[in-house]
Amino acid sequence: MNFNEYQAEANKTAIYPNKGNNPYYPTLGLCGEAGEVAEKIKKVMRDDGGEISIEKSAEIMKEIGDVLWYIAALCEELGVDMETCAILNIEKLRDRQARGTIMGSGDNR
Repeated sequence: MNFNEYQAEANKTAIYPNKGNNPYYPTLGLCGEAGEVAEKIKKVMRDDGGEISIEKSAEIMKEIGDVLWYIAALCEELGVDMETCAILNIEKLRDRQARGTIMGSGDNR
């Protein structure tokens, strides 16, 4: 499955207020789910000495899937496809790497 296929499938399961004209809902959901990924990693650091077990990895992967779902929903709201976003991001990173600015700070480096 590629990103655009995922986006189309995820969109079939998207049910939220004013869908199609509501970028706020998936943005807030994305933040919440990213926080859940961070929370699980934090607990691995606290409780498991930083060692990620197969079970914990599976739990984290589920949360990453939720992050992906909200990314798909936000792309849908913005009228863009995930594959284009991915391609543009890699192009940006390659350009920064070629210019030696990948480790810098700021959006327009």
